[in-house]
Amino acid sequence: MTAIERESMDYDVVIVGAGPAGLSAAIRLKQLDPDLSVVVLDKGSEVGAHILSGAIIDPCALNVLLPKWREMNAPITVPVETDSFYVLGEKGQTRLPNWLMPPFMNNHGNYTVSLGNVCRWLAETAEGLGVEIFPGMAASELVYGENGEIRGVVAGEFGRNADGTPGENYEPGMILTGKYVLIGEGARGSLALQIMRHYGLSDGRDPQKFGIGLKEIWEVDAARHKPGTVVHTMGWPLGRNAGGGAFVYHLDNNQVCVGFVVHLSYENPYLDPYREFQRFKHHPLMAGLLEGGKRIAYGARAISEGGWQSIPKVVFPGGALLGCSAGLVNVPRIKGSHNAIYSGMHAAEAAHAAIRDGRSGDELTAYDTALREGPVGRDLKLVRNVKPLWEKYGLAGGIVLGGLDMWTASLTGAPLFGTMHHHKTDAAATGKAADFSPITYPKPDGKLSFDRTTNVAFSFTNHHENQPCHLKLRNADIPIAVNLPVYAEPAQRYCPAGVYEIVEDPGKPRFQINFQNCVHCKTCDIKDPSQNIVWTPPQGGDGPNYPNM
Repeated sequence: MTAIERESMDYDVVIVGAGPAGLSAAIRLKQLDPDLSVVVLDKGSEVGAHILSGAIIDPCALNVLLPKWREMNAPITVPVETDSFYVLGEKGQTRLPNWLMPPFMNNHGNYTVSLGNVCRWLAETAEGLGVEIFPGMAASELVYGENGEIRGVVAGEFGRNADGTPGENYEPGMILTGKYVLIGEGARGSLALQIMRHYGLSDGRDPQKFGIGLKEIWEVDAARHKPGTVVHTMGWPLGRNAGGGAFVYHLDNNQVCVGFVVHLSYENPYLDPYREFQRFKHHPLMAGLLEGGKRIAYGARAISEGGWQSIPKVVFPGGALLGCSAGLVNVPRIKGSHNAIYSGMHAAEAAHAAIRDGRSGDELTAYDTALREGPVGRDLKLVRNVKPLWEKYGLAGGIVLGGLDMWTASLTGAPLFGTMHHHKTDAAATGKAADFSPITYPKPDGKLSFDRTTNVAFSFTNHHENQPCHLKLRNADIPIAVNLPVYAEPAQRYCPAGVYEIVEDPGKPRFQINFQNCVHCKTCDIKDPSQNIVWTPPQGGDGPNYPNM
């Protein structure tokens, strides 16, 4: 096979991912040295197109990065006014008093935002400082140096045929190299996963844990809209089937974010996170808000939930992992953007110091130290036992013991239960179908709840059909030979976009992949019990086109 010839561009720093971590790193690098050449690559059609988060933003990190953000037309304008926690039953709810929560769980001083729009604003700020940003440029391959370090990435390959051969309009992409490469792809990033495995960055750490977050944006009756209202719920409809909960955030313009999170450590392979979300909206607490309203957007994304115990070594020869690529979400607070921004700043400062000293291609150990000993480490250490307590003792035990643990940590700096651990991956947690009963879900009514295919249209997802399927099977026989008889093939349920189907052909069933529907949530890569599905990036610009997520 003839080697592909590619042009090359050299930079001081190459950043993969235009999320809050990558863009903050770019901004900080230019603040420290305007003469540094910095490029940011993103697989979305535009910055923000693939960003999905709740979101409530804690501005603590932004106050450090851009102290005058309030004067810079930042799309951060709706402060949290009320903050409520409920435990739901099927027909009613019990409100948990706010005084039960440790002080760091308080959302006052925070803002309800569209994180996608925040990233668009950060990108404008970065470009104003001279950062080059290339959306629609999926980084699909790592480039190694002579000494085994990461030198750069291949990005912008377009035009392969469905069988993988170069098409008529094939573009081989470019090699972008840097003295350091910063990876901020988000949760379960494909390059980050390769790097962690290649360098053993997770050795000695707990396995990373994940949730799937599903979200809709609704326009509601103005009389029911209360900007700055924040509601979190636990309990129904998940019950004992899975850990998780829901959130409702009132934005501006009569818009409300409705989100639902399911921890992917659930055992029952018949559980369907998407249908649990649709059922949740029929609870009286939700129906009273949404009735007469209009759903205007839908999407889904994996959330890193392992916390402190699961953070890998975040540096490797030639670069570093940022934000959710390193797993920096504070699970009980359901927040990660502040830690992502901090991580971008810390990595930028370490890279700047190294370049100033004439270094390149080595490990930015100062970044790893700053991350673990600075505000990110302090934030995550306090809540490190909440997730394992919930998984071990369920909802009621998790609330009580997790609350005690957080209060102890808040008052003394040391959690009551020391450090608890995650012992297996979410894929390994999946139980066998024979040990569970199928779950009967109500049909969607088309008003509050919707079928999967209809809702995917509101993610504005598009993939060029004549390209290789980006969802790879290690063994094409496993879905039918193993996953179907043993686990009732859960891919047809855990996927929030209807990508995977069991089609009953004459004589035998067939596993079908509708990759055009993929919203890039990465759940399949995480939850497949045989670990047979590998998510890889499609050609740049393809995927969801979230407007305000």
